[in-house]
Amino acid sequence: MKWRYSKEEMERYFNDPGYRKSARRSRRAQGKGNGAIKLGVIAGIIVLLIGYSIYVINGLPSLEELENPKPELATRVLSADGQVIDRFFLKNRALVNIDKLPHYVVSALISTEDKKFYSGWGIDPLRIMAAAFIDLIHMRVVEGASTITQQLARNLYLNQEISLTRKIREAITAVQIERTYTKQEILSMYLNDVYFGRGTYGIESASQLFFDESASKLSLPQAALLIGMLRNPGIFDPIDHPKRALMVRNVVLKNMVRNHDLSQKDFEAARIASLGVKYHPPSSALAPHFVEMVRQQLEKMAEKYGFDIYRDGLTVYTTLDARMQAYADSAVDQHIRDYQKKFDSRWNWRTNQSILWTAVDNAIRANPEYRDASDPAQKRGVYRRLHSSTAFVDSVKKAEERIQVGFVCIDPATGYIRALVGSSNYRQFKYGLNHVTQIARQAGSAFKPFVYTVAIDNGYPPSYKILNQPVTVINPDGTRWTPQNADGTFGGETTLRDALKYSINVIAVRAVLGPDAIAPVSQVIQYAHRMGITTDIPPYPSIAIGAASVIPIQLTSAYGIFADQGVLTKPISILKIVDKNGNVIYQNHVEATEVLSKQTAYLMTNMLESVVNGGTGETVRKYFYSDAAGKTGTTQDYGDAWFVGYTPQLVAGVWVGFDDDRVHFTGWYGQGADAAAPIWAIFMSDVYNDRSIGLPITSFVQPPGVVWETIDPTTGMLATPFCPQKVTEVFNAKYLPRVCNVHTSPTQIPVSKQSGKIGY
Repeated sequence: MKWRYSKEEMERYFNDPGYRKSARRSRRAQGKGNGAIKLGVIAGIIVLLIGYSIYVINGLPSLEELENPKPELATRVLSADGQVIDRFFLKNRALVNIDKLPHYVVSALISTEDKKFYSGWGIDPLRIMAAAFIDLIHMRVVEGASTITQQLARNLYLNQEISLTRKIREAITAVQIERTYTKQEILSMYLNDVYFGRGTYGIESASQLFFDESASKLSLPQAALLIGMLRNPGIFDPIDHPKRALMVRNVVLKNMVRNHDLSQKDFEAARIASLGVKYHPPSSALAPHFVEMVRQQLEKMAEKYGFDIYRDGLTVYTTLDARMQAYADSAVDQHIRDYQKKFDSRWNWRTNQSILWTAVDNAIRANPEYRDASDPAQKRGVYRRLHSSTAFVDSVKKAEERIQVGFVCIDPATGYIRALVGSSNYRQFKYGLNHVTQIARQAGSAFKPFVYTVAIDNGYPPSYKILNQPVTVINPDGTRWTPQNADGTFGGETTLRDALKYSINVIAVRAVLGPDAIAPVSQVIQYAHRMGITTDIPPYPSIAIGAASVIPIQLTSAYGIFADQGVLTKPISILKIVDKNGNVIYQNHVEATEVLSKQTAYLMTNMLESVVNGGTGETVRKYFYSDAAGKTGTTQDYGDAWFVGYTPQLVAGVWVGFDDDRVHFTGWYGQGADAAAPIWAIFMSDVYNDRSIGLPITSFVQPPGVVWETIDPTTGMLATPFCPQKVTEVFNAKYLPRVCNVHTSPTQIPVSKQSGKIGY
């Protein structure tokens, strides 16, 4: 130690008592100052430690959180026949009871992750010290030393950062978990929470994802693979890295042998087994537009019922039949594939330049690069570049040319949506436009049943005749409109049955015209709204031939009224919602309203059967031979093609057209009978031929009050023995025509008109 005083100072210190006292006082004061500094440093360290301890403790889970962990669980969407058609999740997780797992799942886990699990108390001091030594070598905190309980603490309650603070909290929380739960409960929580890669959490979801099997049915090699993946799901992913996955699986099997959980014989058998991966993505291609419709409904219900569809592990039971959906997809694919080629060979962009460049302009302005441009000059640059890009223009052409489809099938008795195809390219554009629920297009002749429903309800029978001759309508703006028949020809008097069967435009228009109209425009609008059409219907005679726009699902549901004997049943897609504990939190109910009499519904069905049996819907009979009724629809210039039809058990509607309503079919092949009806017929044929679905072949039920009578086809009146020709026709018994008299005028006056009654 170096001496602090010189020789002179030492001599003075020993010879001068005053100097000696002064030096002692100085040292005493200096010592006090140093002591104060030391005390201050110690106090500061204590304060920091207390503050850090408070910080650590504040980051720990509360007792309530410990006792009620809330892992984020995926919501499952089930079809009516029990298939999982999709999942909604932030973390794809499904729960499984550990008692249902094979015993070797737990053995593999403990042998690989924490051999001292059953004897430990949440942390392993020796492993922690070893890991700390490694941390010192690397001069940073590395992963390791974590028991199963520590991993659970981190996954359930803490964040995933790598830091000393988190490791301390992890250790404390692990001890708390061990004090709160049994070993079995800890294993159950761990296996239901741990991450397996590809957005999947929990062994049940992982088993379904990689093996398309419940975790309760995992084989030994499969279980070993999943446990091995826990070390690093990305590195040992069996899809991307099968060799690594095989290696880590066999490491787990060896660990089980070393831990005396697996015999050498069983090890050898498992070691040579293949990975057996059957990758089953959580989001299925089945019914994407239906699923998105369900998701939107759930989002609207979430606040009212207090659930989170992405975290709460709900089970949503839907009305969709996965088998019918597969047939709907197949029918659309089969028909549109050939029809697209037919359209492409006939559509000419050289003669449709205005449509093309308007579409290009719209596509550029919707392009993210154009929208995100910071100033007008930059926007102009993007616009010019894309406008002159052959590749960009070709992509617009392809989108414009694509034939789109909306198809929906409903059970008319319950309103259950059984199948739904929202677009022709449904596999590529899950969240694209749903052409069943999100478009409104002119219905063409598919709207005519509303006109004839009013006429029948007003007492006019199918045998009532109207003159099939040109008529001119004066529009409110003074312009004149002269409707034409599709074939350009006219004729004499035609019955309502044949007018609907052959879709004769002039007769439908005459039915709504004038003070003596058998189906006044105002009444047609009233009936259409009563039957479920919510779109605006203009009060003009042109609605008789489909000038009004309708939403496909609403038009389809309206036809279901005829199938269900006059009852309108609101279409539904969700049956019930069950929480993760099996409690029903929402139960849907059928909403049914009688809007037509059974007699009117049956007469309309019988007339619409004529459309399929020899009328404009005859195309159906190329594919489907059971009882069916329906109506085709084609709009001006072949812009929209429709077929809506039904059997005694199902009603289905098809719309075929283009997203840009300026693009249209170029000829007869764009009629509803050719562009839409085959999809309906192929679907129905496949559904009724599937014995697993089990739909019976039945006929439409004739209700009381409906009678078949022999009539004179010339007059439409009841026949007498003296009539030279006779045919049978169906009538509402309340509105029978008069008996034919060979001396009477052929003009027919229904009983309802004679008595002054209109409808009932």
